[in-house]
Amino acid sequence: MLQNNKTVYHLLLRASAATLLEIAADPQHLGAKIGFLSVLHTWGQNLQHHPHVDCVIPAGGLSLDHRQWVHPRYAFFLPVKVLSRVFRGKFVAGLKRAFWRGKLLFPGTLKAISAEKAFRAFLRPLFRQDWVVYAKPPFGGPEHVLQYLARYTHRVAISNHRLLNVSDGEVTFRWKDYAHGKKHRKMTVSGEEFLRRFLLHVLTKGFIRIRFFGFLAPRPRAQLLPLCQQLLAHPPQPPSPTPAMSQPTGAWHCPRCGGAP
Repeated sequence: MLQNNKTVYHLLLRASAATLLEIAADPQHLGAKIGFLSVLHTWGQNLQHHPHVDCVIPAGGLSLDHRQWVHPRYAFFLPVKVLSRVFRGKFVAGLKRAFWRGKLLFPGTLKAISAEKAFRAFLRPLFRQDWVVYAKPPFGGPEHVLQYLARYTHRVAISNHRLLNVSDGEVTFRWKDYAHGKKHRKMTVSGEEFLRRFLLHVLTKGFIRIRFFGFLAPRPRAQLLPLCQQLLAHPPQPPSPTPAMSQPTGAWHCPRCGGAP
């Protein structure tokens, strides 16, 4: 990724979006057209390289005939194991296409996998691993999620308030250790190491790291978003019960003579 960040980051965004759109459209899971925004992040709390995509998705979607809003049947929106397998297939297939089209660079130590046979061998173990897709409802509600995401969508890998000290050629910063109960820790690295970690997250000029898909994509959004809002504001009424018979059960009369049984 570091040597081919524009190509592979673009693939990461496209493969994850295509996976969500495909599984959501499947009648076995949701049977609807969804809309969502995706944000590329490349860093973890300790500034190491940790590329991933955060997706914010409304709970449901627009029916394929555009007549109603479809609510999810799963508590976690879509089955994560299915998403994992489909995402793995789409991402690896995208790597193969990029290789065949000559879009991948193999400088330095990567030259060993630049031949087609070696590249195939490099990809093969990827299918032996379970890929992780994580999905959960927002604990604090949708407003909390958007406020949380808005705080760092346009930030760089580390903000000023996490920098604790810069002296004697070293940098000390605060980070949150998610692997051990979200404990706050301090880390001191050399100035060169801090710059190396920071520059891992400088994207190619013009790369779009916030993207919209489905009914939130720029082209259909003007038409479909108001329709979604209208359907959510006025949900379809449940079908009316079958009209009762003109005569209650037990009081049926003969249609010819009018006599009771």
